[in-house]
Amino acid sequence: MIAPNPGDGAAQARGVQVIAPSNPSPSRNALPVAEVAARAINYYAERFGPFPYSRLELTQMPGPNSQGWPGLVFLSSYAFLNEEERRQLHFEPFRLVLQQQIPAHETAHQWWGDLVTWSTYRDQWLSEGLANYCSLMMVQERNPAGFHEVMERYRRDLLEKNKDDAYPKDAGPVTLGGRLLSSHFPEGYEAISYGRGTWLFHMLRTMLQDAASLDPASKRQKFTGVDEPFVRSLRKIRQRYEGRSISTRELLNVFAEDLPPALRYEGKDSLDWFLESWINGTSLPKLGLKGIKFTPKGTGTVVSGTILQRDTSDDLVTSVPVYAVLSGRPPVLLGRVFADGEETGFHLTAPAGTHKIVLDPHETILTNPY
Repeated sequence: MIAPNPGDGAAQARGVQVIAPSNPSPSRNALPVAEVAARAINYYAERFGPFPYSRLELTQMPGPNSQGWPGLVFLSSYAFLNEEERRQLHFEPFRLVLQQQIPAHETAHQWWGDLVTWSTYRDQWLSEGLANYCSLMMVQERNPAGFHEVMERYRRDLLEKNKDDAYPKDAGPVTLGGRLLSSHFPEGYEAISYGRGTWLFHMLRTMLQDAASLDPASKRQKFTGVDEPFVRSLRKIRQRYEGRSISTRELLNVFAEDLPPALRYEGKDSLDWFLESWINGTSLPKLGLKGIKFTPKGTGTVVSGTILQRDTSDDLVTSVPVYAVLSGRPPVLLGRVFADGEETGFHLTAPAGTHKIVLDPHETILTNPY
C-alpha cells in the first residue's frame, strides 16, 4: 500500500507526498507470480515439448534463494514483490529483470534439471545455464534492453576483481561445478555456472542461427521461435534424454548433428572446438582487426585482413561474426570466421561500396571489451 507519511506535517503542508514503503504480501501477489509461470510453461512447451508433469505447485520460500523439484517449486520472497515494491528497494536494473524472471527460471528447470538431469558434477552447469538462458530468451523477445543489462552484468561479474585481487573468471571452467566455490573465489560458482554458463548457451544459439542463415540451402531464411536451430536441437534432447541424465559432450553431439558448413571447424561435423576452447576454458578474449583491405571484384567487394585475439590462450578457437557497415542500413553479416590463436587471416565477399567492417556488433561473444 502506498500512502503519505502522517508524521511529516511540513511536507504535507508543502503539498509533497511522502511515500512509506509497503509490506510485501506473498498472498496478495500470488496471482501475478502464477501468471508469469504459466506464460513460461506455454513458451517452453511450444519449443521443447509438453510440460513434463501433471501439475505444478508454487510456494514461497523466505529469503533470496529458490529451489524446485518435479511438479513443485519454492520461490524466493523476491519473486513475490510487485513493481512498486521493487522500485522502493532501489534494485539495479539488471536485478529487477532477474527477479521478475525467477518463476520462469525455476519453471525451466522442470525440463532442464528435472526431466533431463545432468550426469556428473562436471555437467551440473547445464542445468543452471540452460534454465537461466531459456528464461532470458523470453526477456530478449519482449525486453531487449533488459536482456542486454543482464548479459553485460554477467560479463562484468567475471571481470571485476574480488577482495583477493583475483578475477572470478579465473576460478575455473564451468565443468568444475561445485568446486568453483572456494575461499579465494567466494563468488566463483555463481559467476561461472550462471553467468558464463548463460553466455555459452547464448554463443551457441547465435552461432547456429548465423551459420544457418549463411547456408545456401536455407536461402538465408531468418530462423525464429520454434523453428530456429537451437530450439530444434533442444527438442531432440528432450525427446531422447527425458527421464535420463545427459553429459556436456552428449548435449553438444546433438547440436552438431545438423551443423551448418560455417560452423565446421577444419571441415569436421563436430563442436569439439567449442567444448575445448570455451566450455573447458576460461577465456574472455579481446578481439580486434588489422590490415583490412577492400578490393572491388565484379558486382561486389572482397574484404581481407586479420582477426586478432588477445589476452587469452594461444590455442583458443572462436567463431567470430564479421559484418559490413553500409550507409543508411543495419550491419550486414558477411560470414563467420574461425579465429584460431592470436592472429587469423580471412577473405570475405561484401556488397559493392563496403568500406568498413566490424566484429560481432550485436555482442554475441563473451569477450573482454575493457
